[in-house]
Amino acid sequence: MANYGTILVVDDNTSIFTTLEICLDGVFDRILTLTKPDNILTTLEQEAVDIILLDMNFSLGVNNGQEGLLWVQAVHRRHSDIPIVLMTAYADVKLAVKGLKSGAVDFVTKPWDNHELVRVLKDAIDANTEVIPLEKMEEEHVRKVVDKCHGNISKAAELLEISRQRLYKKLGK
Repeated sequence: MANYGTILVVDDNTSIFTTLEICLDGVFDRILTLTKPDNILTTLEQEAVDIILLDMNFSLGVNNGQEGLLWVQAVHRRHSDIPIVLMTAYADVKLAVKGLKSGAVDFVTKPWDNHELVRVLKDAIDANTEVIPLEKMEEEHVRKVVDKCHGNISKAAELLEISRQRLYKKLGK
């Protein structure tokens, strides 16, 4: 069951897209792909993206990861709420640390383990999703019901199936 929204995959190797579509099928509702990072910001203005999987190297013969690091920073200047996971075939610890310091939430190496990649992506989205405490959700719901009843406590208590006294306690009165 797909429930992790939309992922944007940016890689200059189109065969990666096919592999990822198979690997991520059933995990994401939509998989968007770009072969050039130049279109990332435009895509983010047009699409609601929940996570970005970004290759680090796009220029032929360059494998130092600097392009990916620059794009992480560019994306975070405008869309700091979207988690970015970096990927590269030329990984080392220093590059991974640079990526995390630049704003990426994680780092995977090619070739990847499918289960590990899915775990990394899910963890990145889950960590970025605020969990609202149950008491706060209840408080918001109670206030909405009272507002819907135009402040009529008796009617609100009836809709909430609680006593007026209990409703007053929940409202902090």
